[in-house]
Amino acid sequence: MPSLPVILILLPLAAVFALLIAGWCRHECEWGSIWLNCLDGINRLYCNHYHRLKAHGISLPITGPVLVAANHVSGLDPLLMLAATARPLRFLVAREEFERAEFSWLLKAVGCIPVDRASAPDRALRTALRTLQNGEAIALFPSGRIHLDEHHPTRLKAGVLWLARQANCPIYPLHLHGIAGEGKVLPALLHRSKARITASQLIDPMACTEKECRHLLAGIFNGSIT
Repeated sequence: MPSLPVILILLPLAAVFALLIAGWCRHECEWGSIWLNCLDGINRLYCNHYHRLKAHGISLPITGPVLVAANHVSGLDPLLMLAATARPLRFLVAREEFERAEFSWLLKAVGCIPVDRASAPDRALRTALRTLQNGEAIALFPSGRIHLDEHHPTRLKAGVLWLARQANCPIYPLHLHGIAGEGKVLPALLHRSKARITASQLIDPMACTEKECRHLLAGIFNGSIT
């Protein structure tokens, strides 16, 4: 019979192995790596069961450029969006997040695009445009940072409309709500939610002005437009 120290070592290894197997069985996106595919499934289990995620009306095309825009209410948002879609999303992320050792490896692995808001924000937009032109899916938060409905209204960034027009693809707007840790990053990951994501009408970048696009997105993000 194995000794107690051996058992204490084997049990965590068995738990990790079981989690990876469960993740592999539940993954829905092809990330080009067995490990990332396992993480995709683990994230879906985490969001769907722990945060009780329900997604309504999300129907992204299987191939071709996709531009997803959503309101940003917590650090949980990207994980929820990844769990609710059937293809990989590449997020635009503030460069300072890439400088955090605990997250940088994962952000790079899943193809996130760093945004240097202080000196060269246009560089990230050009990278995102090339990504769209290669037929991939980009996701971003036009508010630029976490912003709640009770906060002072903020002007949405124009980059989402510029990208949509340059890539000639519609904007797929999402409304996230029901998150217990609104306004927080790490607490939102820990506090159990009844998370909801609702897809709204597509926005044709060629059929509206910048002002009209901002108005539509702002209304969708605060829930006044469905």
